Amino acid sequence: MSYIIRDAVAEDMPQVLELIFELAVFEKEPDAVEVTVEELVREGFGEHPLFHCFVAEVDDKIVGIALVYYRFSTWKGRSIHLEDLIVKESMRGTGLGSALYAAVMKYAKSQSVRRVEWVVLDWNQNAIDFYEKSGAMLLKDWYLVQMNKDGVHRFVASL
Repeated sequence: MSYIIRDAVAEDMPQVLELIFELAVFEKEPDAVEVTVEELVREGFGEHPLFHCFVAEVDDKIVGIALVYYRFSTWKGRSIHLEDLIVKESMRGTGLGSALYAAVMKYAKSQSVRRVEWVVLDWNQNAIDFYEKSGAMLLKDWYLVQMNKDGVHRFVASL
């Protein structure tokens, strides 16, 4: 199979959003996606882009993505967060995920960051095994903490 890993362009965002929806279904959250193509274009390709996206292309069709953005660690300085690495279900097991992962790590090295971090669902054993085999550490003593939009509004209203 022949594939290309390249930087995404704004015109790729409709296909990127399709993959985001596919991931939401895989992660058992089919109704959770709120982002739009317009937001992806505005936030990723405007004057101050908030993310960088790699795409995997087979026969001129986007079949995988890796989306990253900068974070700042008070301990490590500049780091990169891998928000999502998605490969179309029909293309899993072909090496595209590994190629996208390698693109992220090469990008991180080129940007001289001190850490790349991401989260993985505890039931996604294939991903966990892949990450551990690559040398990544799973920090099992940390909890992921989030507050959604409604929670933020309730909290601020309670002040």
